Amino acid sequence: MTRSAVSDIEYFHTMDITEKFRLVFEPELLAEIDAKGKYMIANEGDIIINSGQTVRVFPLVLSGTIKVSRNDDDGHELLLYYINANESCAMTFTCCMQMFPSEIKAVAEDTVELIAIPVGVMDEWIVKYPTWKAFVMKTIRTRFTELLKSIDQIAFQRLDERLVSYLKEKSKSSGSAVLNLSHEEIANDLASSRVVISRLLKKLENDNKLLLYRNQIKLLHSM
Repeated sequence: MTRSAVSDIEYFHTMDITEKFRLVFEPELLAEIDAKGKYMIANEGDIIINSGQTVRVFPLVLSGTIKVSRNDDDGHELLLYYINANESCAMTFTCCMQMFPSEIKAVAEDTVELIAIPVGVMDEWIVKYPTWKAFVMKTIRTRFTELLKSIDQIAFQRLDERLVSYLKEKSKSSGSAVLNLSHEEIANDLASSRVVISRLLKKLENDNKLLLYRNQIKLLHSM
């Protein structure tokens, strides 16, 4: 996590952590998270973790959404998955456990409040707290399932079907039918071109599935 991408926030207290994670972690673990974690905020577009970066902390998201993607040497980007509130990053977990540099890029989709936890506690907490081990394993399993879904979409679905799935997932993640997205952003996430995405979006609009505005898309109930 880059220090320049996030700023400290001071208005979180133990009560906030307890309220969000009281059904997930035991009280002793919640106390350790409060003591060892650093409460931070990232604004929309901030890079939280960059590809090739040495991972020294991992994020436990309190609110907001983080987009996780992979970039090739030519700068092309492929969306992998999203991290939402009360979740963390499976790829960061694996880097922590094996001391590898980050293989992904994590960017704040909106204002993200998170706890940055030092990687040194990972092994200790897995042994010490059953709920932490269960949380880590569930996170890895969930992300692995999402990656398989992404592979299936790329291999077996047409681009127009992938586009619809992408828009629905963005709407679900943001909790809104109005998406602040440019055609270029969508093209980058789906490893396509802006011209192709614009054509497919226009067809969806003609089919009364959505409405197009400047850098904004509104999904309709028929979607």
